[in-house]
Amino acid sequence: MQNIQDALVSFFEEDSWAFNLLEEPPLLQLPFRGENGSWTCVAQGRDDQEQFVFYSLCPVDAPEQRKAAVAEFLTRANYGLILGNFELDYEDGEIRYKTSIDVVNDRLSPELIRNLVYTNVLVMDRYLPGIMKVIYGEVAPLDAVREIEG
Repeated sequence: MQNIQDALVSFFEEDSWAFNLLEEPPLLQLPFRGENGSWTCVAQGRDDQEQFVFYSLCPVDAPEQRKAAVAEFLTRANYGLILGNFELDYEDGEIRYKTSIDVVNDRLSPELIRNLVYTNVLVMDRYLPGIMKVIYGEVAPLDAVREIEG
């Protein structure tokens, strides 16, 4: 059975993604450009736990004075999301969107990888304008989510 990290490398090579393979911890860094911005993604195969996790890292951290507003926005956004969730690191303000899967007693197919990756980047791209408006104080968190979700 192919290990998870090798499955990820194969997928991203076949799907024509540029990436950097880092050794410690083993993960892939991938640039991504959506309709609403550019950011870095991280793909990590956790072979010992038989898990795959994929992150989209918001290109701007939440500044100290806007963390509460950003946290409210992300909480409101998370409420209706089925696959994945936004996270905020209160220490440094990092914002990310995470999708993951546990493949214990199964295998990580290219289709599963594709679904997790593209769900992830599409959600980040959809919500990124709202995140930015909240970070820069242009709109209240509730209004930003309502604008995105209609």
